[in-house]
Amino acid sequence: MKEGAIAVIGAGKWGQALHFALSQKQECYITSRTKREIKNFVDLDFALSCEYLVIAIPTQEIRVWLEENFKFNNQKILVASKGIEASSGAFLNDIYSNFVPNENIGFISGPSFATEVIKALPCALVINSYSKNIYEEFSKFFPNFIKTYYSSDVIGAEIAGAYKNVLAIASGICEGLNLGKNAQASLIARGLVEMQRFGKYFGAKKMTFLGLSGAGDLFLTANSTMSRNFRVGLGLAKNQTLDTILKELGEVAEGVKTANAIDKLSKQYEIYTPIAKEVKLILDGKNPQDSLKDLLKN
Repeated sequence: MKEGAIAVIGAGKWGQALHFALSQKQECYITSRTKREIKNFVDLDFALSCEYLVIAIPTQEIRVWLEENFKFNNQKILVASKGIEASSGAFLNDIYSNFVPNENIGFISGPSFATEVIKALPCALVINSYSKNIYEEFSKFFPNFIKTYYSSDVIGAEIAGAYKNVLAIASGICEGLNLGKNAQASLIARGLVEMQRFGKYFGAKKMTFLGLSGAGDLFLTANSTMSRNFRVGLGLAKNQTLDTILKELGEVAEGVKTANAIDKLSKQYEIYTPIAKEVKLILDGKNPQDSLKDLLKN
């Protein structure tokens, strides 16, 4: 093992932004499935030999990637993905628990557009872990323009990070339908309540949804065209097909698959999640105007 070395696995926009940020104070490596012209780009074997790993692989791909590529060698892991596995309804910490012990892993959350991080604009993030030692070890790597906080509410941060993407789609639909700022603010506020209700069922702490991981990330993602999921909503409001929207986007919008996962879990455990339900139905082809009518009358 390369002691003290840190590597980012996944070179999408968020992975590259984290690589940029972590390179400010020390040498940081990066790898992905395809070769990129990025400073300190290495092959996967080299990256996996580093003591500290930041994994920024899309949620829906992570289980297969771990099964095919990962071998635990006492590395410290920081997960930079957000979402719920659509095929199983599994949370990320459930997936990783089959490969990494709790004391070696943390999950990053909070409002953080990659395009702003890579410009070194200030932001605040939360490192969520059952082990405060993971927070202390990773927080020292972050540059001065990123303030880090610690939380032990892993499940709360995961749900907030996943759910806000679904609500961002809803907010994009609201914007695309020109329903006004009153409607959009109402939608986001009720979405936050819905997110917290869903999280409470799984044992999340209420305060998590009022902080950076919940309200902070939701307000960011649900109010800007910089958000991929918000742009999905805009496209749906214009009656574009989902395939067309995703092709034009050219990036992963985690909220699309997460909407299906939340709907599945909500039905299984009888959790009232009307906004997430309507987003899922719109993604399946329901007219957004019909969803609006249903949300207003129910």
